[in-house]
Amino acid sequence: MFSHGWPLSADAFEDQMFFLASRGYRCIAHDRRGHGRSSQPWNGNDLDTYADDLANISDRLASMKSSGLIMQPCAEGIIISMPATAPCSAHAAPWVLAATILGSSLAFIDGTVVNVALPALQSNLNATVLDVQWVVEAYALLLAALLLVGGSLGDVYGRKRIYVLGVAVFAAASACCGFALNINQLISARAVQGIGAALLVPGSLAIISASFREHDRGRAIGTWSGLTAMTTAVGPVLGGWLIEHASWRWVFFVNLPVAAIVIILTLWRVPESRNPQASEGPDWVGALLAAAGLAGIVFALIESSKRTWNDPVVIAFLLVGLSALIAFLAVESRTKAPLLPVTMFRVRNFAGANLLTLFLYSALNGMFFFFPMNLIQVQNYTATAAGAALLPFIVLMSLLSRWSGGLVDRYGARRPLMFGPIVAAAGFALFALPTIGAEYWTTFFPAVVMLGLGMAISVAPLTTTVMNSAAEGRVGVTSGINNAVSRLAGVLAIAILGIVMLGTFNRHLVPNLAQINVSPEIQQELKAQRIMLAAIEVPAKIDTATREAIRRSIDESFIAGFRLVMLIASGLALASAATACLVIRSRA
Repeated sequence: MFSHGWPLSADAFEDQMFFLASRGYRCIAHDRRGHGRSSQPWNGNDLDTYADDLANISDRLASMKSSGLIMQPCAEGIIISMPATAPCSAHAAPWVLAATILGSSLAFIDGTVVNVALPALQSNLNATVLDVQWVVEAYALLLAALLLVGGSLGDVYGRKRIYVLGVAVFAAASACCGFALNINQLISARAVQGIGAALLVPGSLAIISASFREHDRGRAIGTWSGLTAMTTAVGPVLGGWLIEHASWRWVFFVNLPVAAIVIILTLWRVPESRNPQASEGPDWVGALLAAAGLAGIVFALIESSKRTWNDPVVIAFLLVGLSALIAFLAVESRTKAPLLPVTMFRVRNFAGANLLTLFLYSALNGMFFFFPMNLIQVQNYTATAAGAALLPFIVLMSLLSRWSGGLVDRYGARRPLMFGPIVAAAGFALFALPTIGAEYWTTFFPAVVMLGLGMAISVAPLTTTVMNSAAEGRVGVTSGINNAVSRLAGVLAIAILGIVMLGTFNRHLVPNLAQINVSPEIQQELKAQRIMLAAIEVPAKIDTATREAIRRSIDESFIAGFRLVMLIASGLALASAATACLVIRSRA
C-alpha cells in the first residue's frame, strides 16, 4: 500500500496506475482524501522500482509533448509502446540516438524545405501551381499510405535492415530530385522519396523503442524530440539560404551526406531487432487499396482545376479512388492483421481525436503550402527570410510543450482541445488580414505567434487523449494511425484548398485585367498563364506603368485567394474545437 502525496489530478494519477498495471504491478494507492485505486496483481517488483517508474512516467509524458514544425502527433507514443527487444550498451546509446535523430530529420525537414522551394520550382521548371501541388502530394501521399506498412516490415524483417533500406531509397530519390530536368521527373522522384520516408520514419521510432530499456527511454524520447525539433526549425532557413545563394537543387542534394552518415552509424552501432509476435507479413492488399484510393481522389481533385468536373478522366479517377477506399474498408474489417483496425474507431475519444486531427492538420498544412508563395512571390521576401518567417511558431511549440502537457492533468483533455484550436483559428484569421507590401512584424508575426500558441496548447493534449484511448497492447497501432491521419490531412488539404485558391484567383484576375488598358492579345496571354498563380510572367513588350498595373492585379488576385484559404483554415480549426466539445471526454 502506497501513499499518493503528489499534487496530481485523479485523471493523471489514474494514468499512472494504468501504466504500472501494464507493467504487472499490484498497488493500492490513496490520494489525499483517502480514496483508493487498485491495479492488476503485483509480480514482485520492489518499492524502489515502483518509485522509479512513477518518476519515469512523468518524464515520458513531459517529453512526449515536444513537437517540431511539422512533427506529427503521437510519434513518441510509438516509441513507448514496445519493449526493448535489443537493448544497446551505454557506449552505443549516443550513436543510436544520432542515427535515429538524423534519419527522422531527413523526412521532417524535407516536408518543410520543399514548400520554401516551390516558387523557385515554378520559375526554373516553368511549373504550374498544379505541378507544384504534385511535388508535395506525391511525397505525402505515398508516405501516408505506406507509413503503417513500413512499421510492419521492420517488425517482420528487422528494424535496422528496413531503416537502412528506407534511408538508402530516400537518398537515391533525393539525388534524382536534384538532377531532375523537368517537373515530371521531379514529381516521380518525390513519389519514390515518399516510399523511402514511409520505411525510415517508423523505423527510427521503433529502433529507439527496441534499443533503450524502460528506465532510459524517457530521456531518449526527450532527446529525440528536442533535437528533431531543432533540426526541423533550422531546415527551412538553411533551405531558403541554399535556394537564394545556390540552387533549389541543393535542397535535395543536402540530404545525401546526411543519409550517408545515418547509414554508417546504423550499420556500425545500431543493434538489429524484430517483433517476435509479428509472424504475418504486412497487409499489402490494404496498403495498395489505400494508396490507389488516395491517389485516385487526389488526382481528381487537382486535375479538376485544369479540366472540369465533367471531364471523363476526372470522373474515372474519382470513381476508382472511391471504389478503392470502399474496398479498403471492407478488406480491413475482415483480415486477421489489418493495416487499419476499424473497430478501434468505436472508442469515442479515439474517433474524436482523429477527427480533430484531420481538421486541425488540414488547416495547418494548407497554410504551410501557400504561405511561402505569398511571402516570396507577392511580398517579395527572399527565400531565406521566408524560411525564417515561421521560427516564432517553432519556438513557441518547443517552449510551451511541457506547460501544455500539464493542462490535461489540471483541466482534463476536452477543455485544452477546445481552447487550443480556437486560438489557432484566430491565428489563421490573422493571416488573412495583410495586404501587398505588409510589414512582417506588424502583420504576419502576430499571426505566427497566435497560431503557434494555439498549436502548442493543442498538440500535447491531443497526444495524451489518443494514447489514453488505446486498448491494452495497441498503443503503437493507436499512435501510428493518428500519425498517419495527420499526414492524410495534409494530402487532402493541399488538393482541396488548391481548388479554392485557383478558383478565387481566376475570378479576381479576369475583371482586374479588364480594367487595365492592354490589348486583347496581352490579356489572352495572361489568362493562359492563370494556372501559374502569382508566378505569371508579365510580357516584356509593354510599357513599365502597364507592367506594374498588371503585376499588382496578379498579386491582388493571389491575396484574395490566400485570404479565403486562411479563412477556411480558421473554420477547420473551429471545427476541431467543436469536435472536442461534442465528442471528446476528459476521461476516456
